[in-house]
Amino acid sequence: MLTINSVSKSFGDQEVLNDISITLKKREIFALLGPSGSGKTTLIKMMIGLELPSAGTVLFQEEPLKSRTLYKNIGYMAQGDALYNELTAKENLHFFADLYSLSKEVRKVRIQSLMGMVDLTEHLNKPVHQYSGGVRRRLSLVIAMLHDPDILILDEPTVGIDPVLRKNIWEAFQQLKLDGKTLFVTTHVMDEAERCDRLGLIRGGKLIACDAPQFIKQSYDVSSIEDVFLSMEGM
Repeated sequence: MLTINSVSKSFGDQEVLNDISITLKKREIFALLGPSGSGKTTLIKMMIGLELPSAGTVLFQEEPLKSRTLYKNIGYMAQGDALYNELTAKENLHFFADLYSLSKEVRKVRIQSLMGMVDLTEHLNKPVHQYSGGVRRRLSLVIAMLHDPDILILDEPTVGIDPVLRKNIWEAFQQLKLDGKTLFVTTHVMDEAERCDRLGLIRGGKLIACDAPQFIKQSYDVSSIEDVFLSMEGM
């Protein structure tokens, strides 16, 4: 689905990423785990074409990144919420549905289904400026999935979301995988990392491990991903 080939990125004299290679497969959930400042968000920006690598390539379905292909096939959720505060949730959703050229019939079904998934149906007509941070994250997630993309790139999608709803969202992620979707997720939540098919560990701009969670735990000789993370930090 998406291939990152020996990607490095520097800003002036500061090297942020060093020789990163990851191949995302169809029907998988891939998590990227690392401390703040390790380069996770910079890597995501290159995956969607917002930043160009200093070296290496990013290919989407074996082709160089182009805005036309990205627009149709990739759903992106940033750490910051890209919402129009003066509009209601419904108005925000219809705005983005227009950008994706969704028909009235399709957008109605998608909005009902996705807003139900994140338990926001009753908030459709509420202005976004009245939303809490966690509710804004849920609406941003709906917008990322609205056009039914082949691949979802989600930068800490469940920050500020309560445990019960977070569980429901991850169940929905698993269903998306079964439906043939690919998900790339950054997270600081250890149990989320455990739920993924593969896990990349990044530290200081370098990918130090990339495998199924159980094999990474075996290689570090620990019983949990949290213990792996603590080992990375030298604790």
